[in-house]
Amino acid sequence: MISAQQIKTLRDRTGISIAECKKALEAEAGNEDRAFTWLKVAGAKIAEKKSTRTLEAGIVSAYIHSTHTLGALVEVRSETDFVAKNDGFRLLADDLAMHIAALAPQDITELLEQPFIKDPSQTIADIIKGAIQKFGERIEISTWNRLDARADV
Repeated sequence: MISAQQIKTLRDRTGISIAECKKALEAEAGNEDRAFTWLKVAGAKIAEKKSTRTLEAGIVSAYIHSTHTLGALVEVRSETDFVAKNDGFRLLADDLAMHIAALAPQDITELLEQPFIKDPSQTIADIIKGAIQKFGERIEISTWNRLDARADV
């Protein structure tokens, strides 16, 4: 029997719906770590299914380091304004801007393969797939720009 606490713990860890967390826990006999992996695999499948949908909305987010010598802008696209206006989507874009400022990826392939600065157990690609699963829409990092005013760089 899967407890409400197990579902809550997995939901807090992933941000994915209660129903999906329950399904993952049931599929993995209540093992939270295996359920987390199950959700990652499911997220990848969902992302693949949504990969051809049109991106008609999105937001631009900025990160400026406390020294004001380093910053980044990132455009993150979604299918609808409904998702683009979601606080969770805005937080995703903010986190991506901070990540780009800190790790200076040169291209999209490098960015997607980088371990996420806030959770190195996941790559940026994993974070995007999780967001697709969470919001139910195709999400894509469209463009970004990183600025660095430090003389030694």
